[in-house]
Amino acid sequence: MNDDKYYAGLDMGSVSIKAVLIRGERIIASSLIPSGGHYKAGAQKVMQDVLAQAGIDFGSLAGLVATGLGAESSPFPGRQVSDISCQARGCFFLFPSARTIIDIGGQFTKAARISPPGRIADFLMSEKCATGSGRFLQVISRILHVPLDEIGPLSIQSEHPVEFSTNCAVFAESETISRIAEGAKPADILAGVHKAMAAKVGMLVKRLKMEPDVVLAGGGGEDEGLARAIGETLKVKIFVPEKPRLTAAYGAALWAAETET
Repeated sequence: MNDDKYYAGLDMGSVSIKAVLIRGERIIASSLIPSGGHYKAGAQKVMQDVLAQAGIDFGSLAGLVATGLGAESSPFPGRQVSDISCQARGCFFLFPSARTIIDIGGQFTKAARISPPGRIADFLMSEKCATGSGRFLQVISRILHVPLDEIGPLSIQSEHPVEFSTNCAVFAESETISRIAEGAKPADILAGVHKAMAAKVGMLVKRLKMEPDVVLAGGGGEDEGLARAIGETLKVKIFVPEKPRLTAAYGAALWAAETET
């Protein structure tokens, strides 16, 4: 990897679009905005942002890799790599001891066993059910009128987590409304939601034949209550990147550097 050259990773997800600029293995600049379904415009915006942060133009890039749901809409030249491969590469460089990656995104949860230097050994993805994805947290956030970034800290204050009788997001939404009517505290409801999500994630990861260390990335990694619930379900320590929504974009940039060299 050439430490004098710049490489970019572009992660075009269903909820947000992220860009990371690296030099060597070090992140020089990053940007994240909501996607709003406008992949091309969003990609242009985050790329303009990271290039401006670094004080360079697009022609100064030695390589770019796009990943994520909207990668085919990327307006920039460069190859595409699957998001789970990028996630694995980024997480491995941050946590060299990582052997299992959990990626909780807006629509799906993905789990992978990896081997050095961050290559996929096995991979599973959740069925299309909101309970196993960040979309469930968005629904509960709306019902409880609790901002997403406050869900994790609030759930940790719970003393009596609510037990959900279903693992279906549709019915869980109705059950949440019923529990509110019964007087359940928001913290207890959120702790119950995290427990239900962790059970779904746990089933997926156990099918994968999990190996420690385990890294939690994606938007779910920003929820400390969910991270704790998953750790308790799997009975392992969960490692979380400082900026878990940027790890796939970071991995994409690392792939760009490897491809170019």
